[in-house]
Amino acid sequence: MTTKLINDVEKPIAQIIFAHGAGADMHHDFMTQITALLNQANINVLRFNFPYMDKRVETGKRYPPDRMPKLLACYRDVITELHDSKHANAELPLFIGGKSMGSRVAATLAGQDDISVYIAGVFCLGYPFHPIKKLEKLRLEPLQLTKKPVLIVQGERDLLGSQLEIAGFELSHLCQCVFLADGDHSLKPRVKSGFTHQQHIKSAVQAIVTFILEETTLEKTI
Repeated sequence: MTTKLINDVEKPIAQIIFAHGAGADMHHDFMTQITALLNQANINVLRFNFPYMDKRVETGKRYPPDRMPKLLACYRDVITELHDSKHANAELPLFIGGKSMGSRVAATLAGQDDISVYIAGVFCLGYPFHPIKKLEKLRLEPLQLTKKPVLIVQGERDLLGSQLEIAGFELSHLCQCVFLADGDHSLKPRVKSGFTHQQHIKSAVQAIVTFILEETTLEKTI
């Protein structure tokens, strides 16, 4: 059973499942800040650890990320458990996403018929389009096969997929990208840019909230 943390609000407009990246767990400051800001926007947030991260926390040793099939199985279980639990609210749309690796797992699930029926949309904070300095190893398939709308919030100079690189990629028409000025893979800009990391974190959350409002409004009109 993977470790989970649910942050609920009184009058939620949506619920989110938010997965961590490869190197930091669900309690990382980035994850905590994003969660707090989403709560302020009246959105419930469920965070969880992938199995290898729980093992790290338990033993104090560093383990590499699980392989994709195990990551997908874990995320699927979290979705189905939430859907079947007392926290589930049939009237609340469910959006899934994550930071870097977690966003890749979420986007992959959005292309799978049996689980995507529960999902209203996906958000990706720093999608890992390719490993650093390995542009030949692209990870575009989840963003090409998605059956759900996808929001990608990316730093302009992200080493795992910069704005210039992404302009040349073929993505599904269901994908939209928001680029944060001078941001790196953690959305952090350099001081000389005139922006702060906190500003970009807030901008990322605002983009997610706008995405949720647009998709839920669209859903009601269809």
